[in-house]
Parts: sequence; C-alpha cells; structure tokens
Amino acid sequence: MLTAAQLTIRLHPNDDVVIARVQLISGTQLQSDGVTVKGMVPPGHKIATKAIAQGEPVRRYNQIIGFASKAIAPGEHVHVNNLAMGDTFERDYAFGVDVRPVKPANPQATFMGIKRSDGRVATRNYIGLLSTVNCSATVCKLIADHFRGDALKAYPNVDGVVAVTHSVGCGMDVHGEGMTLLRRTLAGYARHVNFHSILVIGLGCEANQISSFKAAEGLDDGPKLHSFNMQDVGGTGKAVAKGIGLVESMLVDANKAVRESVPASHITIGLQCGGSDGYSGISANPALGAAVDLLVAHGGTAILSETPEIYGAEHLLTRRAVTREVGEKIVTRIKWWEEYTARLKGEMNNNPSPGNKAGGLTTILEKSLGAVAKGGTTPLVDVYEYAQQVDKHGFVYMDTPGYDPVSATGQVAGGANLICFTTGRGSAYGCKPSPSLKLATNNILWNRQEEDIDINCGDIVEGGVSIADKGREIFEMILATASGKASKSERWGYGADEFVPWYIGAVM
Repeated sequence: MLTAAQLTIRLHPNDDVVIARVQLISGTQLQSDGVTVKGMVPPGHKIATKAIAQGEPVRRYNQIIGFASKAIAPGEHVHVNNLAMGDTFERDYAFGVDVRPVKPANPQATFMGIKRSDGRVATRNYIGLLSTVNCSATVCKLIADHFRGDALKAYPNVDGVVAVTHSVGCGMDVHGEGMTLLRRTLAGYARHVNFHSILVIGLGCEANQISSFKAAEGLDDGPKLHSFNMQDVGGTGKAVAKGIGLVESMLVDANKAVRESVPASHITIGLQCGGSDGYSGISANPALGAAVDLLVAHGGTAILSETPEIYGAEHLLTRRAVTREVGEKIVTRIKWWEEYTARLKGEMNNNPSPGNKAGGLTTILEKSLGAVAKGGTTPLVDVYEYAQQVDKHGFVYMDTPGYDPVSATGQVAGGANLICFTTGRGSAYGCKPSPSLKLATNNILWNRQEEDIDINCGDIVEGGVSIADKGREIFEMILATASGKASKSERWGYGADEFVPWYIGAVM
C-alpha cells in the first residue's frame, strides 16, 4: 500500500503537475503538494498542483509541454480536455553549451562477438535474402522457409536464413528520392555485419533493377553477395531451387564463424520507444539513457531517432552538439519535417497516438521530452540522414519517422547491431538481423506481457530502484545479448517481417 506521500511523482520543483503512481479518485489528498484531487485520474496521468490560467504554459521536466486551453484548477486532471500545443514557441538551441567530456571506462567491457574479415564485429550470424521488389518477395520467403526447423542442424554457428522483403521497388521514379532511400536501405542490409552473406533476388522488369541498384550502391557479386532475376532463370520454381542451392553453398563458410572476446566499442544500438505512456520519461527511457552513457564510456555507439517524437525537445540535443554544425543538422531536419507535414496537410502534433494518450501523454512536446531521455547525457557527435552508414563512435542521431518498424529499419541499415525498445503499452517487435530488447515502463505491463518483454523498469516507479542501477542492468543485458543470448522476440521468431523502408514519393 502506497502512503499519501508516494501517490504521485514530482519530476522537478518548478513543474506545474505531478504524475499519478496509481489511479486516484476524487477527494484524495496530495499532502506533499497541498491539493485535493478533483475527479478520476488514471495512473501515469498528470494532476495540476497550482491554478493555471487559460493560455499559460504548463511545465513538466521543467520544460513546456503545452498551454492550458482553458483554466485549470489545483488538483484537476491535466490532459487533452484542458492542455494543447498552442502556438509554436521559441526554443533556445544554445548550441554546445551542455557538452561535457566523456571519461573513458577502465577497464573496458567486452562481449563475445563474431569477427568479420574486414575487422567489423557481428552480434548475430545470418544469411540474408534481399528482394529488390515486392514481386520477388515470395521467392525469398520460400527459400527461407526451406531452411526452417532442423534444416540448419548441421550448421550450428548459423543463426538462420532471413528473407528481407518489402512492398515497393516498382511504380516509382527511378531517379527520385524514394528510390534513393530504398536503395540506400537495401545496401545497408546487404553490407550489415550480422549477415555473413547475401542473396539479392529480383523479378527482372522492375524499376529497381538489380544492376542499377548494385551500381548506385557500389556493390559487386562475389563469394558473399550473389544475385539473379526470376525471369532469367525461368520462373518461381526454378528461382527457388537456384536460391536454395546458392544458400547451401554459403552455409559451409558461414558456419566457420566463432565467437570470441571483443571490446564493447563494437556495439551499436538503435534506440526506439513505442506505445509510450506517462511513465516512459520517468523509468525506461532515462534508464536506457543511463545504459547509453555506459556504452559510450566503453567506446560504443547509440543511435537516437524518430524525429517527429523529439519535436519540441530538439533544443536538449542541440545543446549537447559537439559543434554548431552538428546542432544545425538537427534544426534542418526539424524544419524539413514541418514543411513535409504541412505539404501533406498534416501536423507535427499528429503524435501522440491514441494509445499514448490513454497512457497519460497529451502533446508531442510532452512525449518528446520523455523520448530524448533515451539518449543519455553524453555529447551528440553527429547527425545522419535515414539509413546512412554511421561512422562515428558515441551518441549520434539519425533522422527517421516515428513509426517504429520504419525507424528501426533505418537504424539497422545504418549499422545498428542491436536494438533497445522501450514500451509502456506493450510490444512484441523483432528486427532481424539485429536482436531487439524490450523494456517495460511499468509493473502492470511487465506482469501482463512478460513473455515478450526483456527488462522491467517499473520497479523504478514502484520499487525504489535507481535510474543508475537499472541502467547498469540494461547495459549488462546488452552485453549478454550481443554475446548470443536470445532476446524474447528472437525466441518467438519475430524479426523477419518487420523490414519496412521509409517510402517517400508518388506511386506512379
């Protein structure tokens, strides 16, 4: 039973709201804030601790999360009925003012990774089947299906054969931005360290021709990259048979892979949050941020993304940029998104989703402030466009949509060999060839969906566990997973159907 003092969470002394730990009923006394709850307030939702006039800003995390759309009384539930985005307000970008040097960890952490011949280190060892177009997706899947069950029993060091398929590749401008993004994403997977080798399959008449794709991305056939068109080999059955034969020829060499102790600096994690709630910015996100700080101290890399979900909080990132140029890259991407959504007659506050709102999040400003906590506190060393190869160590940013499968696809294409995914509503997401760890923000979700969640961060809210201790727990699980321990989603077989490249442009 929680005491009266434990019923709510105050995140900053200057905040205008506190967060309910449990469902609060009308008349409940919040003694620490000197207010009485008016009406029903669900867990994770906000309660006003002072009178707020219409039009006044409302603060959480000591940051503006919106403006009162009508007068709010002390003790009142603060949500969509009385809080809105309001007019755009100026953010102080203050480029680089919060940059602090990172103290390298000593001794450096290690994990059991797979060294490739080019010096890169993998966390998994797959063979990939890449479709250039939706028309060859079925053939890729049929080939992958052949290697399910006991088919790989003789190859214990191969984690599987994965069909990486999608629904585009034709009916699009061959010189347009959409084709450029698709090819960059496919090439990122073709080069991904977690794939020992790749087979690219096309139909033969699509816009995304294999020859043009390989030429644009500097790819050449060789022992670890094969390609062919279905039309050239005589149709589906012959294409499947040819593909099976090529994969079988790759398996012998792929099975030679062995794990050995390597520095944690070879780990690159993509940071995701999906199905966020009012606790995301209190528990799982800052705990993941603490793990990111540890990873960076050990020489590793973390990629924060989902630009629509940092909107309104981007100033917290520009202040950590190592140079003004790096910070300006973030601002440029924010302006692009404002123009992009306006052109499509949308708005940046299309987020939070209905599920986010049910969990206590009201505006994109509030969601964004919690989302950036995943990125920890270390300097922002660079900013990348979607699916670009990440070539810096440390904390970086990649511009992606907020939709998790599209965002994570870009991160993996950019080199992420592991994904960490926080959730307050529930997720069963997988992301082959990179393992995906799920982090629950609250105990209720953990107890309800433990079979899909890897780490519970709800004990930060209810059990008194510190952010630092939970961050250490997450970091240790990152090392274990990178060493080969299966994540929950991997045990269930998730990850082969979640490849979703960002499609921009007209369907022709």
